[in-house]
Amino acid sequence: MKVPDQLRYTRDHEWVETVDAGMRVGVTDYAQDALGDVVFVQVPERGAIVQAGKTFSEVESTKSVSDIYAPVDGTIVEVNTELSDSPQRINEDPYGSGWICVIEPAAVTGTEHLLDSAGYKALVGEG
Repeated sequence: MKVPDQLRYTRDHEWVETVDAGMRVGVTDYAQDALGDVVFVQVPERGAIVQAGKTFSEVESTKSVSDIYAPVDGTIVEVNTELSDSPQRINEDPYGSGWICVIEPAAVTGTEHLLDSAGYKALVGEG
C-alpha cells in the first residue's frame, strides 16, 4: 500500500495535496483497493460549495458505492472530468491521474485534523 509522505489524509480515506489553486483531493490507495474495480465517479460541480466532513462526490465500484467527503470547507475550483470516461484511473493511479477535484479552502486554517503519512498508516493498521 502506497502512502506518500508529502500528502495529508482524512480518517475517511481521502488524500489532500496542496497545489497552487488550493487542495487537490482523491481517494487513497487503501480505499481504492478496498473498493475494487471503480466503474463510475460522480465528480462534483465546479463552483460548488463544500463543507468539511460532508459528502461531495461518489465512487461506484463492482463491490459498493462510497461517499467521498470534503477535507475542508471551500469551493470546488477544478474537477477531473477525465474520470467520467476513465473511472478506472482511481484504481490505476490514485495519487496521480485518479485525483477527483481541487478545493479552494474557505480559510487558511482548518487542516489540523488531517493526518500525516505515519498517522494514516497507523489508522489503517500499516504503521
